[in-house]
Amino acid sequence: MLVTRLRECWFWFARWVCRAFCIVFFHLQLYGKDNIPKKGAFVLICNHQSYLDPVFCGAPLKRHLCFLARESLFKNWFLGWMISSVNTIPVKQGKADLPAMRKVISKLKEGKAVCLFPEGTRTSDGRITAFKPGFGLLCRRGGAAVVPTVLYGAYECWPRHKKVFSSGTIVVRYGKAIPAEQVKKMSDKELAEELTEILRRMQN
Repeated sequence: MLVTRLRECWFWFARWVCRAFCIVFFHLQLYGKDNIPKKGAFVLICNHQSYLDPVFCGAPLKRHLCFLARESLFKNWFLGWMISSVNTIPVKQGKADLPAMRKVISKLKEGKAVCLFPEGTRTSDGRITAFKPGFGLLCRRGGAAVVPTVLYGAYECWPRHKKVFSSGTIVVRYGKAIPAEQVKKMSDKELAEELTEILRRMQN
């Protein structure tokens, strides 16, 4: 009980630090926060522009978000501890990671929220590439709604060819949630194509 309480306090402190970081270095513009479900499981589906995308998407929200990160990032003991402490699940790249998938589904069945970047890697030119369809299974098995979220400005601040970020304006737009009942009726391909199109429209 004490450990759980301490982890909860640490999570909120880390979120406060992330918010302060955004205030100091970026002009963060948020739209559609009312579209975030106040309770129940949901998957926040977002395009991927920079290393800081989880901070931009998650720090402004009151709901806890769980994240996925490639397993290699956990090999550094300090970075691994840091990202683990804020609900990040390690995932193997290049193959289906069944243990990681089970953890995500378990989180969703508990009524929690998960943030996914289905492009699989950061954009090379700022544009949204077609989403990989595997996330649909997680949404259906977890009984989760889907919140399409588009992020822009992060690529200009920290493109993948730069080692250090620069200040600038970041826009995060949370779209209307697709109910879990509707998600269950869609195939992986249908959901991936629909969300890719929705995010491209939101970005434009």
